[in-house]
Amino acid sequence: MKKWVNQGFHWFYGQRYKRFEHFAEHPQRVQLNVFNQLIEATKHTEWGRNHDYKNIKTPEDFTKRVPVQDYETLKPYIERMMLGEKDILWSGQITCYSKSSGTTNDSSKFIPISDQNLKKNHIRGTYDTMTSLYNLRPDARQFECKTLLMGGSIEPYDQYPATRRGDISAIMMDNMPWIAKPFFTPDFETALMTDFEKKIERMAEITSQEDLVMAGGVPTWTLVLFRKILEITGKKNILEVWPNFQAYVHGGVSFTPYREQFEKYLPSDDITYMEVYNASEGFFAVQTDLATEDMLLLLDNGVYYEFLPMSEWDKENPEAVPLWEVQQGKDYAMLISTNGGLWRYNIGDTVTFTSIKPYKIKITGRTKQFVNAFGEEVMVDNTDAAIAKTCRQTGASVLDYTVAPIYLDGENKGGHEWLIEFDDVPQNMDEFATILDNNLQEINSDYAAKRYRDMALTRLRLRPLPRNTFDNWMRSKGKYGGQSKVPRLSNNRRVVEEILDFFDGEKVVIL
Repeated sequence: MKKWVNQGFHWFYGQRYKRFEHFAEHPQRVQLNVFNQLIEATKHTEWGRNHDYKNIKTPEDFTKRVPVQDYETLKPYIERMMLGEKDILWSGQITCYSKSSGTTNDSSKFIPISDQNLKKNHIRGTYDTMTSLYNLRPDARQFECKTLLMGGSIEPYDQYPATRRGDISAIMMDNMPWIAKPFFTPDFETALMTDFEKKIERMAEITSQEDLVMAGGVPTWTLVLFRKILEITGKKNILEVWPNFQAYVHGGVSFTPYREQFEKYLPSDDITYMEVYNASEGFFAVQTDLATEDMLLLLDNGVYYEFLPMSEWDKENPEAVPLWEVQQGKDYAMLISTNGGLWRYNIGDTVTFTSIKPYKIKITGRTKQFVNAFGEEVMVDNTDAAIAKTCRQTGASVLDYTVAPIYLDGENKGGHEWLIEFDDVPQNMDEFATILDNNLQEINSDYAAKRYRDMALTRLRLRPLPRNTFDNWMRSKGKYGGQSKVPRLSNNRRVVEEILDFFDGEKVVIL
């Protein structure tokens, strides 16, 4: 019976793939249709009246009437919406809010998830993911066996219990279509547990007894689960536990530094690793070609896209370009207007277009996660690639890391400081630091220019940290588990100093 069900989904996803072909062929037409739908649906709301949406006819009208937004500018509206007010940023009352995964900011962000946004963006995005996977793998068996999803939790808002807040993964699981529920594990009670450590333990016990073909989640926490499963079962690798395993779907952070670790846990050339771009704010892109490391931008999912060139990032009134004016190979900050009530919202991610026919993107970092204290313009994709290459060359593996500048001090030159937590520690830490520095120079010519003969920057300084340092620091900030992530790069020393203050500095070896 299950084989017949799976065959039915193969046909269904084959039909859905025609959507990809349609918006790839007609991107401007599709995006303008989304734009008009969003404007029309919001004319009567407070936001729509304040910004004269009834007279917005074109994207040019839109950019004149609505400045670029961030969370702080929308926060007063969202706070009122969470207390039950209707027709504020979007039509009707919104009762679900996703807690922004972000990094380790002290205050959390809560993103409105309207019914339309949930169904036409987030849930549609999961269907898009499976559409791509079933196209890439004719032998896909998700609807024949079991799939593991690692999620967060959701809970009522104390000030207005009719409102619920939580990780977007938990909101999606709580609203999963009935037809998909029999094919997922663990049970929903376990999947939505708030105590992440107990959740990992219970998930490992349950899933080690299942026939899994697919898993999805943030790489760091998936590795934690894999280690726990092997600890419980005594097996050498995950394929001894799940012999029919086919695919791992990842997002949230770059997979580059973690690929080799996953290949050790899943020692087979037949494993599909597929990237998606999903966030609290929306589901934006999905990988459709395993030969390239980019993703197809989803153009018909209730999101109207704009893009800020790097030259505009720090301006008070930045000017964005629409999708059809972007240039291949340039870095942009992504702005979104959504069917959840986000308007010209700077999501904080930076992307580059690897293709414009069709529109494919690669995430390069965060607008607030870079190191450019000396004009070196180092982005997250640079450091991820350098770490991955250095690990291949040295046999080491990295669990997590963060980077910050070392400022000029008198006669002392500047540089970069790396805090790294290793899984497999390199035999020679000083050699690892030198190779890492050389690899970063090869990847980033601006960094290489500043490193030339140590004229502006000295070789990076490496501080290896003991296991669980980052986890314990995150836990101390109430950010442990779920979708929480350590900031990769900072253009100041706040995060690095917090971590070093948290950890006993005398035990840290400086290289």
